[in-house]
Amino acid sequence: MKSFKSWRWLPRKRSTPFEGAQGTHGFWVRLPYMAVMCIPMLLILYRTTKYQYQQTQIEAELRSFDSIKELAAVRLNSLPHGILHSWSDLELKSMRSNSRSKDNISCHHNLLAMSVGIKQKHNVDTIAQKFLTENFTIMLFHYDGNMEGWSELEWSDKSIHIMAENQTKWWFAKRFLHPDIVFIYDYLFLWDEDLGVENFHPGRYLDIVKSEQLEISQPALDRNSTEIHHRITIRKRTKKLHRRVYDDRGSLRCSSSSQGPPCTGWVEGMAPVFSRAAWRCAWHLIQNDLIHGWGLDMKFGYCAQGDRTEKVGVVDSEYIVHQGIQTLGGSSFQKTAYPEESAKPQHSTSGLRSRIRKKSTQELQIFEERWGKAVAGDGEWVDPYNSRNGWLAFQHYTGSKKPSY
Repeated sequence: MKSFKSWRWLPRKRSTPFEGAQGTHGFWVRLPYMAVMCIPMLLILYRTTKYQYQQTQIEAELRSFDSIKELAAVRLNSLPHGILHSWSDLELKSMRSNSRSKDNISCHHNLLAMSVGIKQKHNVDTIAQKFLTENFTIMLFHYDGNMEGWSELEWSDKSIHIMAENQTKWWFAKRFLHPDIVFIYDYLFLWDEDLGVENFHPGRYLDIVKSEQLEISQPALDRNSTEIHHRITIRKRTKKLHRRVYDDRGSLRCSSSSQGPPCTGWVEGMAPVFSRAAWRCAWHLIQNDLIHGWGLDMKFGYCAQGDRTEKVGVVDSEYIVHQGIQTLGGSSFQKTAYPEESAKPQHSTSGLRSRIRKKSTQELQIFEERWGKAVAGDGEWVDPYNSRNGWLAFQHYTGSKKPSY
């Protein structure tokens, strides 16, 4: 009887889901249980992804300039109007002096900002000495991580030093030269470190800029400069300044009818000089994530506070030499940014320069795409240089108002 009972219950035991799961068809037995567990997880994942997308959209809207102004206005309503101090400066303040006259009345009304490396210390010192005689504030952006090496210069402790390894001039400018921070300065010189200034005097230069009402300018380049990229930057020996170039050679023809860069209304990114109003516009043009700044110089004319063919110019009587020394992307850059290249001593620097140029080209394409998208998406904006009557339409749109300082 015992053996019969065991034989009788054998089929039932084999058909139980727990023992069947261990057989050949165990997966199909477990499938309903897996589905029950996976569906809630998929729902959670979907809701999380949807929430993150919505938050991204909200942040993008809040980051728009108009939205930021509205938020700031709402938050500042909680403070009495008389206590608001909406601007600052880069002047050093004494921690010990009781006198407030020097703090309140600054003689520094212009700013020289340069991205520098220790290898160019001697040349930077020469540049700074010229500007210090005209009471400029000096601001150095140290891209090579070496800030202590500048302490031996007598003017170093009176200057502003900011250090961030392997960052470009435009990266520094976007983060540390906000228009409200440099508000007190009439003009901002945003220069490279490899410029010869033997034939340049900042005081005489600014006298010309003011008399000619230039909002964006640069000193002309000596014909013996190592690097000259555009003919409009070349010095004209018989002129005080020029605003356009005439050239009928090559594919780019520049004539008296030319209305845009690089024939007229254009300066190069190596040594631009901005008025206060022009810099407020140009700072917003700089893209936070596009650090090489390629393409910016082609759009600076939109920040000229007027017709770029009149408000943008190259000063010939005060000129510089572009030495064309490529230091950003050298040994320090190789060590910190691309450690995998350290095992390849041959042609390492040229390889890094090639990668930097490739990234710059990619950034230029991104910038042009953003510009095109912004133009297409702003139905109220009028391009003053897009048609014969564009400038009149632009004046009508802006109300022909003078910039508020």
